[in-house]
Amino acid sequence: MEAGIYTTLTRQSGLMREMQVVAHNIANISTTGFRREGVVFSEYVKRMEGGPSLSMALGNARHMDLRQAGLSQTGGTFDFAIQGEGFFLIETPQGQALTRAGSFMPNAEGELVNPDEHRLLDAGGAPIFVPPDVTGVALSPDGTLSGNGQPLAQIGLWQPSDPLKMTHAGGTIFTSEAVEPAEATTLLQGFVEESNVNPISEIARMIEVQRAYEMGQGFLEKEDERMRGVIQTLGR
Repeated sequence: MEAGIYTTLTRQSGLMREMQVVAHNIANISTTGFRREGVVFSEYVKRMEGGPSLSMALGNARHMDLRQAGLSQTGGTFDFAIQGEGFFLIETPQGQALTRAGSFMPNAEGELVNPDEHRLLDAGGAPIFVPPDVTGVALSPDGTLSGNGQPLAQIGLWQPSDPLKMTHAGGTIFTSEAVEPAEATTLLQGFVEESNVNPISEIARMIEVQRAYEMGQGFLEKEDERMRGVIQTLGR
């Protein structure tokens, strides 16, 4: 098999991964707190014995778009939106994790949890408890949650110490080896942050990737026909 076919196959593999990522972004256009992902292509050059070097196009890395998304007003008492950098810290079965999805509700024990029953943690890393008899729950911009005019908890806002080491654990959940308090960040009550996926740009990117993939597929088919012709000619 010729070097050109090897190179095209690695490119096709990367384009397939990018198509899957774009499709995942489009499927989460309406997911609260979702963060758009992209694929990073890199070049891998290998020196071939007795011939020129071979360049491979690898699409083997992803990057997350952490830009602020728009806010949607819900009026919900336990719907919180972050303005600025930072994440909520939640407790999952796999350990602590980060999220921008701020839709919570009290569970049977009075602890604030998200729709997946993951507990919201305060600035000290402890679950936030709201007594059932508390009324007039209010959230101040600095994250202080109060009820009946008395403070209940301080919602923790965190960010990864190294954003490049943050990984996407699935859905709207991220993990990081180390976190630190987020600064210059405010909270809003009765709002949730929308997905930061731009549907127009994602659909346009899907079309570009599809055309690039079809072009590579056409090259492979032509190369296959050429090699078959050579084999048939030599076999006569």
